[in-house]
Amino acid sequence: MIALPEAVQRLADAVHRAGPDDLASLASQVGADLGALGMTVYLVDYAQTAFTPFAPPGAPPGELVAIDGTLAGQSYGTGTIQHAAIGGVYHVWAPLIDGAERLGVLYTVTAAAPDAAALTAYGTVAALLAEILVTRRRYGDAIERTRRRLPMQLAAEIIWTQLPPLTFASRDVAVSAVLEPCYDVGGDAFDYAINDGILHVAMFDAVGHGIAASATTSLALNAYRNARRVGLDLADTYRSIDKWVAVQHPDSFLTALLGELDTRTGVYRRISAGHPGELLLRDDVLVHPLPAPTAMPLGLGQLTDPIPDVTETVLRPGDNLLLYTDGVIEARTASGEFFGIERLAAFVARALADHHSTAETMRRLVHAILEHQHEQLQDDATAALLTFRPAAA
Repeated sequence: MIALPEAVQRLADAVHRAGPDDLASLASQVGADLGALGMTVYLVDYAQTAFTPFAPPGAPPGELVAIDGTLAGQSYGTGTIQHAAIGGVYHVWAPLIDGAERLGVLYTVTAAAPDAAALTAYGTVAALLAEILVTRRRYGDAIERTRRRLPMQLAAEIIWTQLPPLTFASRDVAVSAVLEPCYDVGGDAFDYAINDGILHVAMFDAVGHGIAASATTSLALNAYRNARRVGLDLADTYRSIDKWVAVQHPDSFLTALLGELDTRTGVYRRISAGHPGELLLRDDVLVHPLPAPTAMPLGLGQLTDPIPDVTETVLRPGDNLLLYTDGVIEARTASGEFFGIERLAAFVARALADHHSTAETMRRLVHAILEHQHEQLQDDATAALLTFRPAAA
């Protein structure tokens, strides 16, 4: 057993020439350096229902660990280290988090009860391994394969490769999103970016499904980013995306939300292009949906007045905005009962009142939607929760 600084240095030295396939052995080695009986990386699956152990190449797949009802899941859900004595040894679970993006958990087995210093060491190693996971997953497919419990359809592959991390948090704002069916999503997408105190956020929902829908959504998503990066305002961003969709996909269109939140003032400016209005929740209660629509769907705007209405809302510290596609509220039971806006707002409000994080609230929401429709969604269902929490407040 060696001290934490030396173990961390050895990990940092080894990672420079390590590929994705080497991460399992890196975790095992740093665990041995710290005197643990074993250390294993567990990655969360796309559906966020279970963890899969990241095994070395050629090793047999390990057993899944469920999120709900386990210490591993409690660590993942709360972002804290959990440990317990089971079978004469001690089991420690530490969250793997890069920034605010939850990647899985780090599992460590020790012979003796971990003291505060040991728990700190495992937390530090988990943070470093999370950073390594993010940087190394671009160089191979081992991490992606581990996360997938089902084959991913090509339309979904196209969408997922273009999305930002599901969760982002700064000192003033947090954003977290979910997409289902995660292995077969086709026409839905979201995006966000923060620049000079302005949080840009967008959600897209293309008509149809499959490759055709993903191609339309992909164009809109990249046209949105291009307009944002050249400095167009919201109205001109709408017009640019609308033009590109109309020219490249004349037989298709998308609904969309395009928003900008000034994190210094709380002013939220937005355009609803034929899309359901965001739900404003304050003090864990639905205040009202924001006005919708304020413009034609993207691809159809030039058929009428191409200048969209930009509306403004002033958010208070602690306010939440829920963006969603119609597949969320139109999820229905076999008897035809819709999930609906009231159920949607009530579920999110209750989760926030129970002090769940933005990311955990969205994970629970998407599973509630799937349960409502017996795991068989008839349309893509995407939602994003924006939490305004200025540090100055």
